[in-house]
Amino acid sequence: MDTLFSILAAVAIVAFFVRGYLKKLNQKEEQARRIVEKASLYSECPQGLHPHIDATLCIGCATCTTVCPEGDVLAMLGGKAVIAKGQKCIGHASCAEACPVGAISMVMPKASVGADKPYLTAEYETTLENLFIIGELGGLALIKNAVNEGRRCIDIITKRIRERRVPESAPGLYDVLIVGAGPAGISASLRAIENKLSYITIERDEVGGTVAKFPRQKVVTTTPLEFPMNLSLKKTELSKEHLLAFWDMVLNRVEFNVCADSMVTDIRKLADGSFAVRTPSQGYLARTVVLAIGRAGNPRKLGVNGEHLSKVMYRLIEADHYQNKRILVVGGGDSAVEAATALAQQPGNQVTMSYRRTEFMRIKERNAQRVGEFVAAGIIKVIFNSMPVEFTADFVTLRIGEALQTLPNDFVWIFAGGTPPYDFLKKIGVGVGMRETAKVRRPQ
Repeated sequence: MDTLFSILAAVAIVAFFVRGYLKKLNQKEEQARRIVEKASLYSECPQGLHPHIDATLCIGCATCTTVCPEGDVLAMLGGKAVIAKGQKCIGHASCAEACPVGAISMVMPKASVGADKPYLTAEYETTLENLFIIGELGGLALIKNAVNEGRRCIDIITKRIRERRVPESAPGLYDVLIVGAGPAGISASLRAIENKLSYITIERDEVGGTVAKFPRQKVVTTTPLEFPMNLSLKKTELSKEHLLAFWDMVLNRVEFNVCADSMVTDIRKLADGSFAVRTPSQGYLARTVVLAIGRAGNPRKLGVNGEHLSKVMYRLIEADHYQNKRILVVGGGDSAVEAATALAQQPGNQVTMSYRRTEFMRIKERNAQRVGEFVAAGIIKVIFNSMPVEFTADFVTLRIGEALQTLPNDFVWIFAGGTPPYDFLKKIGVGVGMRETAKVRRPQ
């Protein structure tokens, strides 16, 4: 009898824990179902490189849902992995690397999403033969991806030169002209040096591209980077300053042929297949051209009354220059959240965020956690479903639903994205629109 009671007690204890586990599992699945349904309702599909899950191979181990640095991009539904918040994916590929059965591959977005993006082949080539696009402009986020594409693209060009698939070499004709000196452009330049190609890199601002314009101490990458010439950064978290210092050290060691503060205004393909590239002050000839200019372009403006005032800005570099100020940050992306949290940490600042949607939709997991903590502590006030309608010297007016609210204000930062250089691409003859989904092999 004692043995029977012991068995029943053990069964009851096991049943208790199993019931709790199954209940938690069902709650997670129900939450995943709601997220997937919401994403479908609002057409919140991936905008760039993202995972494709082969349900016939997926064994439901859930490993992929735990390794993504962005949090809940993937979830488990019906015992299989599914995309839950695809709009948050920025192409880390950690899920594909972690999948034990190869059920996940990284793919580009469907054609309808990429309708305004440049068409690219698997070799980064545009509709103009021997004109290539790498980095964010081609649809991939992450510095790691940009660095890898810069290296691979130059290897493709080197192979074409050897196979005589580009115009013949001639005096004054560069093997490759690289537009942009950000992560992709620097990587391509280093590979060109390594492959002994004649090249020149043209940058409209300063070396470092968009990275150089990031706020001080911003974390720009959370993965190690492998550059050409056997150069690498093994740290798993790099700030803007660390990356710029590394580039400065590397470029001082090599003969980096860069023309900074010079903007490319036109690219024309000549009869022999080479390219004539113009800047305001000079012309260049090249056998091939690589565009590594990013997507940001010029900051997008709201068209709001008073937006011309000097208090309204679109980029934050030094947050500690602003103290004891009443500040409005407009936007709900990573740049807006990072600016708001940086400004909120300065003495005496009162920071309000205005975002047109009901919640933050596409921010990194660490930013979501941080802004949540700031809001809970009353350090930042967030007004969702709101839009600025007027800026004056001392106030801002927001439309919140059907009502208007006026707030005292000293400075405004607007983070509404940038205007991609699509007009420039059309001007030089680059076709747009992805004709097919481009699959990326699962990392080995």
